[in-house]
Amino acid sequence: MAVIDVVIPVYKPGGELRVILERLERQTVRPERILLVNTERAFFDESVIEGIRDVEVVHIRREEFDHGGTRHMAAQSCTGEFLLFMTQDAVPADAHLVEKLLEPFAREQVCAAYARQLPAKDCGALERYAREFNYGASSRIKTAKDLPELGIKTYFCSNVCAMYRKSAYDELGGFVRRTIFNEDMIFAAKLIRSGRAVAYCADARVIHSHNYSSAQQFHRNFDLGVSQAEHPEVFEGIKSEGEGLRMVRRTAGWLCRSGRPWLLPKLAAQSGAKYLGYRLGKSYQRLPEWLIRKCTMNQEYWR
Repeated sequence: MAVIDVVIPVYKPGGELRVILERLERQTVRPERILLVNTERAFFDESVIEGIRDVEVVHIRREEFDHGGTRHMAAQSCTGEFLLFMTQDAVPADAHLVEKLLEPFAREQVCAAYARQLPAKDCGALERYAREFNYGASSRIKTAKDLPELGIKTYFCSNVCAMYRKSAYDELGGFVRRTIFNEDMIFAAKLIRSGRAVAYCADARVIHSHNYSSAQQFHRNFDLGVSQAEHPEVFEGIKSEGEGLRMVRRTAGWLCRSGRPWLLPKLAAQSGAKYLGYRLGKSYQRLPEWLIRKCTMNQEYWR
């Protein structure tokens, strides 16, 4: 039986994390260990883990947190054959999440696998369609051969819920130590370029969605642009704007077909905010520091 370590960075965790832990306990393939990396000890409620087996908590200060560095620190303390990274708001949809994520690793070339993200009950129409667009019903194994067809999506992988082969993770040096965003895609690109494969597992499902405002979309996409600008070795020469335009066109068509044309102005506003944030983020090196701080979602990164 495969040995799996789960890593979940948490900040001010509440009832949702408790549900995640309980559902991980009921998996058909149970993790050996669950490591919570908590930011700021004062905000951690011990009752969240009460009665849950095989859970450990490591506390860090807010200024120590980094999307890549914190996860890598946790990975270094893990000894399992596989690493499963999740976020504190990714709820397993059923008892087969871990089992289904493991399946593609039967192929030696596969060194990462990520789950399908389903919309929560309170998810708005635009975000609901975005889940369907980015996380379809068909599984796929991606290699370098898919770059001409998929472009930037070849490297797509999401640490909302993603499993990695530990031996390959260690061999390639793990997640980048300092990054504002995208540590998962940056590492997936390493895997692809080393001749390995990344699997999308449509049957491995978590409930995870956000109802972001246009302003929040702007901030998030600014940080996305920054991460791409900081890692030209991954993103240079692979345009992502085309994928964004395709999503906008598909969403607009879906809104019209489903009888919701009144949401088109909201789609236009959100899409404009995303694109503006992304373009500014890509050019962040030419921006004054005060403007960067106005645009970013991650203030700590710039300190």
